[in-house]
Amino acid sequence: MTKGEGSQAHTSARGGRGPVEQDVLSDIEAAMVRIRRRQSRRSLARPVVDDLDEPVDLNTLAVIDAVDEGAGDSGSGSGSDVTVGFVADRLAIDPSRASRIVAEAVRSGFVRRVASQEDGRRSCLELTATGEEAVVAAHRTRQLFYSDVLGDWDAGEQREFARLLTKFVRSLDDAARD
Repeated sequence: MTKGEGSQAHTSARGGRGPVEQDVLSDIEAAMVRIRRRQSRRSLARPVVDDLDEPVDLNTLAVIDAVDEGAGDSGSGSGSDVTVGFVADRLAIDPSRASRIVAEAVRSGFVRRVASQEDGRRSCLELTATGEEAVVAAHRTRQLFYSDVLGDWDAGEQREFARLLTKFVRSLDDAARD
């Protein structure tokens, strides 16, 4: 990229507030590619799995995370019901694959199927006691990792990063809905 190209701005095709400078877009793109690579290697999930008393597959851990998220998500669109479809949506996978990995999470004893309180014909998912333990271990391991990564940032930077990252993720969610 030449020096002049770095100062160009792109205007949002979705009617955003204004143009975004090319340098900013390039920096964000590069950072997101690095995050995606790290996530695809599941480098943070492996220590979580190693920290658990019960052996757990990485796909099962993803299901546990989605069920835990859904249980506390009032915006799931289905009240408190967490279904295989909800898991598929949260993991961005097709429903048949979600069904297979949910079945494995159930067989492994981390998740159980229950009747919906809203519609008894509908099957919902909830964490077992073992699944709850896995969630606690996952949160502990991830937060220790993030604490190490952010440990040399001052408190103001930490709070600002958390605020901006949360805002960015909400914008990503909104863009995915459009």
